Amino acid sequence: MKYYLIAGEASGDLHGSNLIKQLKLQDPQADIRCWGGDLMEQAGATVVKHYKDLAFMGFVEVVMNLRTIFKNLDLCKKDIEAWKPDVLVLIDYPGFNLRIAEWAKQQGLKVIYYISPQVWAWKEGRVKKIRETVDKMLVILPFEKDFYKKWDFEVEYVGHPLIEAVKAAKEAPALPPFSDKPIIALLPGSRKQEVEKKLPVMLSMAKYFPEYQFIMAQAPSLEDSFINGFTGAYPNVSVVKGQTYPLLLQATAALVTSGTATLETALFGVPEVVCYKGSPVSYFFAKHLIKVKYISLVNLIMDKPVVKELIQHDLTEENLLKELTLILKDTARHQQMKADYAMLWTLLGDGTASRKAAEAIVSMVK
Repeated sequence: MKYYLIAGEASGDLHGSNLIKQLKLQDPQADIRCWGGDLMEQAGATVVKHYKDLAFMGFVEVVMNLRTIFKNLDLCKKDIEAWKPDVLVLIDYPGFNLRIAEWAKQQGLKVIYYISPQVWAWKEGRVKKIRETVDKMLVILPFEKDFYKKWDFEVEYVGHPLIEAVKAAKEAPALPPFSDKPIIALLPGSRKQEVEKKLPVMLSMAKYFPEYQFIMAQAPSLEDSFINGFTGAYPNVSVVKGQTYPLLLQATAALVTSGTATLETALFGVPEVVCYKGSPVSYFFAKHLIKVKYISLVNLIMDKPVVKELIQHDLTEENLLKELTLILKDTARHQQMKADYAMLWTLLGDGTASRKAAEAIVSMVK
């Protein structure tokens, strides 16, 4: 069978690669073509377009790159038409994938969506379009099944694929210590426009904690020269690339941008402070459109403030110093966070999300 997968971000590349491995186990003759990244390619797929050329985030950034986005949509449709897959599997990346889903349905293609768009956070009305254009939705967050049920759309909960990724990292051979000091990990994200706003505040913590080594996980999409422009002034700051999971395995605490990284950090059991600051225009629109109480997946899934979120104007040096000191020095705070992390792990399944998703996809195609 021929499977066409579309992932537009680093997290989609990770989850897509694990899905591809399971698809090949379920269907040894699987021929897989994709939009994704290095991990999906290593898993055995032919990559048409790399996600690094697709990652635009925020209202302003999307508007500025509309011409490129529409060219990519056109290229994608033509490639799918020419290749004629048996099924189209869309992985997160809703701005792009929902448009492709609508077009694909008109072409008579089978459409499966793996990792739901966050319609429960904003633009809830998009569920109507999803119901019309998606043949099967595979969700990874426990509350999503009930959310879709109220819209009369039956979806399948497979568990969260991060569980298996984190399990694999914990079972891998340990790397030598990154430092002889205790480590505070910095995960500022992968988009320049956001890193520029958040990283200086995150780095400012290094001067208050000279007894710690601050180590930044540099995203592959960011150039060394760009990062060195921020980190060079701090003697107790270093940078690693492609080693985020080994870094989290060794970290005592972490300062983390909102997004998947907040959940990854929690699953490694690392106390964290969530940091977010975007462009004023993007933040203005987001504040008025997004309906959820929290921005971090940890707090959303647990439905309570497990980790502190410092958003936009609250992300100041003073506030971050206070919160980082708490998770490092306050034993009760530290222990409560660890207990909540343990509960979070149990809510997210048994580490078989990719297998269950692959079984559902192969079953539908055959």
